[in-house]
Amino acid sequence: MKATVLLILTAAATFAAAPTYKVITKIKIGGLNRWDYSYVDSNNHRLYVSHGGQTEVIDTNTDKLVGTIMGTTGVHGIAIADDLGLGFTSDGGDNDVTVFDLKTLAVKTKIKTGQNPDAIIYEPTSHRVFTFNGRSADSTAIDAKTLAVVTASIPVGGKPEFAQIDGKGNIYVNIEDKNEIVVVDAKNALVAKRYSIAPCDGPSGLAMDPKKLILYSVCGNKMMIVSNPATGKVLATPEIGSGPDGVAFDDGYAFSANGRDGNITMVGAPDKPLSVGVFGLIFGRRSFSGSLIGGIAETQEMLDFCGEHNITADVEVIPIQQVNEAYERMAKSDVKYRFSIDMASLKD
Repeated sequence: MKATVLLILTAAATFAAAPTYKVITKIKIGGLNRWDYSYVDSNNHRLYVSHGGQTEVIDTNTDKLVGTIMGTTGVHGIAIADDLGLGFTSDGGDNDVTVFDLKTLAVKTKIKTGQNPDAIIYEPTSHRVFTFNGRSADSTAIDAKTLAVVTASIPVGGKPEFAQIDGKGNIYVNIEDKNEIVVVDAKNALVAKRYSIAPCDGPSGLAMDPKKLILYSVCGNKMMIVSNPATGKVLATPEIGSGPDGVAFDDGYAFSANGRDGNITMVGAPDKPLSVGVFGLIFGRRSFSGSLIGGIAETQEMLDFCGEHNITADVEVIPIQQVNEAYERMAKSDVKYRFSIDMASLKD
């Protein structure tokens, strides 16, 4: 089976502030159909794609495959230290990091980590690379200049997934089996803070709004958690598709890649009219919808407020035997309040 990478184009919409998105091309790579993270190196116009036992390198100017880094067994992620001219891959199959030259793609060395390194990230203020190791539930810190291990194991209290940095020495990591986010102090190589992102179940992908320092976690229970790491508070819980594993933030919007549904959920609210290509929706049999009710957290907050202040709904209670009559009244607009069926009448 041939493997492909999809590119999504962002274009300015006429008379609208919000962007429009569409698939503009597919890049054929070939080989086995096994992927994990991809990484865009904008400065060098390269796209790195984890691909089973190797890492593919694509020129984003030409959309052509320009190289393959071999020997990255069970590769999960890619980190780029552009200031040092080095790249790093987390090789889950070998429990190590492959270090390569950005210009030649030649492998320079391999560095041992914890068990099954998954996410990997370069933190520029400390010039350190951190792997987040799923099986050993810890993080390994590596000096990107000397390529020496600084701290072999930083316990994170659970199975780490994706990570983000704020450019100020902080690393934010989803903890998949604890439904938490931990904050790692890069300079001191320790966990400085952790907070719950309930009602999320199984957070995987993580994105960040770099200006507002807001985090977006995608969860196995079809939910995106928007949280503020400064306060440790959940801000919103919008619904997404099923099977999410990745999320990205761009131009004021968060995009959840829903693997099981095979679609992308776009989360955000434009401040001006949104322009949408209707023929792409029609011929692609795609849906476009919005919601004003908020997520689970907002709904629960509303119900709690109503309970505390004895706020109730005006309803007309009917037995189940009168449901047909109620339907006829609805058709005639002969309804003042919402009909509620008395479930106890089912016994009659």
